Amino acid sequence: MAEFSDAELAAFLDEALPPSRSAELEHHLRTDAALRHRLTEVTGRQSAGLHTIGGIWRRNRLSCPDRSELGQYILGTLDEERADYIRFHLEQVGCRYCAANLADLEAAAAGGEETVRRRTKYFQTSVGHLGS
Repeated sequence: MAEFSDAELAAFLDEALPPSRSAELEHHLRTDAALRHRLTEVTGRQSAGLHTIGGIWRRNRLSCPDRSELGQYILGTLDEERADYIRFHLEQVGCRYCAANLADLEAAAAGGEETVRRRTKYFQTSVGHLGS
């Protein structure tokens, strides 16, 4: 039987647990009454305002890079130490929040050519309708 720490249970509640570990926890919650009870206790502590330093750290995402840093990471303009940290944060920590931000930024960057093409097309089709 897999063991889950209170920190992992809290991360699960905050949707900050890596997807594979979250799926494993959900599987065990279906059959383990003691684990469900522990999850309820963790939920109660969070609701009652009993906050741990780790909980505050996770909820405020203090270790997460901001979007501008993620953009610099995509462009390869960060110094190597910071880029290594972001890679670790994404791949080893498995931060779902930052992975979603990175995917959004990558999609926006990839869509740049399509956006320019679409704007050019709109301008070319409406140029005759513009008055002087």
